[in-house]
Amino acid sequence: MARDIIVRIGTERFKTEIEVAQHTLLADEPTDVGGTDLGPSPTELLMSSVGTCKAMTVRMYADRKEWDLTAVEISMSLSEQRTDLQKTTFMHCHIRLSGNLDDTQKQRLLTIAERCPVHKILTSPIVIESNLV
Repeated sequence: MARDIIVRIGTERFKTEIEVAQHTLLADEPTDVGGTDLGPSPTELLMSSVGTCKAMTVRMYADRKEWDLTAVEISMSLSEQRTDLQKTTFMHCHIRLSGNLDDTQKQRLLTIAERCPVHKILTSPIVIESNLV
């Protein structure tokens, strides 16, 4: 289960601190939209979460199978398709596997990447509750 996260923003326009246990991360927006570009944007953090989870899941599976996977590189990007009724966002995950792997192993690792916990969260119904404390 994920640890609780604290997010804080002060008077600086978009600069936001993210606290996860003993770790502190910065999020921001690029300068062209008024930020100071001190960290990734919220959308970039979301994409990073998906890519990171896929890479870790593939690594864990390959280790368990004792396959010769030497590296995983995932290039993430977004695109949108709009109609009059809705907007669909496509998250593209281009996965590069390095090592002495045959095509069957590579296809299995692609399937495993699709089963990472973050992918499952984002492709299942999500309820986000917000309240004032």
